Amino acid sequence: DHPDNNIPPHIAGLVGRGLHTRPNHPIGIIREKIQEYFASLPDEYTLFDAEDPIVTTTQCFDDLRIGPDHPGRAPSDTYYISDSSLLRTHTSAHQSQHLRDGFECFLCAGDVYRRDEIDASHYPAFHQLEGVKLFDKALMKGADGLSAEDWLASPECKMVADELKQVLEGLMDHLFGPVEKKWSEDYFPFTEPSFELEIMYNGDWLEVLGCGVVHSEVLEMSGRSDRRGWAFGLGLERLAMILFEIPDIRLFWTDDERFSSQFEAGQITKFEPYSKFPPVFKDISFWLPENFVENDFFEMARGVAGDLVEKIDLMDEFTNPKTNRSSKMYRISYRSMDRSLTNEEIDALQDSLRDQSEKIGLEVR
Repeated sequence: DHPDNNIPPHIAGLVGRGLHTRPNHPIGIIREKIQEYFASLPDEYTLFDAEDPIVTTTQCFDDLRIGPDHPGRAPSDTYYISDSSLLRTHTSAHQSQHLRDGFECFLCAGDVYRRDEIDASHYPAFHQLEGVKLFDKALMKGADGLSAEDWLASPECKMVADELKQVLEGLMDHLFGPVEKKWSEDYFPFTEPSFELEIMYNGDWLEVLGCGVVHSEVLEMSGRSDRRGWAFGLGLERLAMILFEIPDIRLFWTDDERFSSQFEAGQITKFEPYSKFPPVFKDISFWLPENFVENDFFEMARGVAGDLVEKIDLMDEFTNPKTNRSSKMYRISYRSMDRSLTNEEIDALQDSLRDQSEKIGLEVR
């Protein structure tokens, strides 16, 4: 084992499940509907959906202008195999290689991994789909030789951004039916300008994706400095939770037939909950060590209790005015989607959680 390897067994066990390629799974159904939409457009998009989730730091970060000091590269956010290889944190990790290989229009779907908070909408493994399109050189001829600043002000850059928005607005209508949309400026290291798209759905504004004009430095590092184009990325779980009305992200990973039997290829149907098992709440408080990282505590809790941890909420913070030491108190919600939990079972998990907390330097109160 490499000293930088921070992949616990419960994460390693999720790799290779391929939910996005299962035709009767909500993730696979959404992926297929997105692919169906892009197949209706004039350009021909190549689909990549079976790439190795183990990538290099160059692929995942450097090729996309994500510098060494970016917080997304920290071991508290990313699952490393070694100091130079990791489980991809986004499907954009394959973008530069596909550009180098000569592809000009493509979609890339797959499982991605990030250490994260614990609640109904966050899980350390999830699925993304990304799309890239390069424009014909003739259409971009007026931008030849422009500085980065002049490119951003050019009509050609506006042409790329306008088409990107038009394509993605069409995708939202394809998935949700005609909906009101709202664009706002955003920031990503690998696109400039960058945008975020929200839609009005069931009375709420929902963030659905990020996108932008591919940064000229990304194109240059990919050997395509003579081209211009756009890129977008979206989370398949987020769309599936909205469209299928699935309340808990953990459900996507269950093997329970009461879940899987509800879905059929090509059909979007409302999920019917099959369990109403009550949660069990337990609190834990501890003094914080220097450089405490919340994600390390969350990851440790997942390692102890797996998917029985439904949610962890910060309930209280306290700093002792005399010693200047800080303490936090968290409430852990344990709930199984398949059965009732016993107090004895949860007490044992909570005892284990307290023991493991001490091992990562937390002084349990």
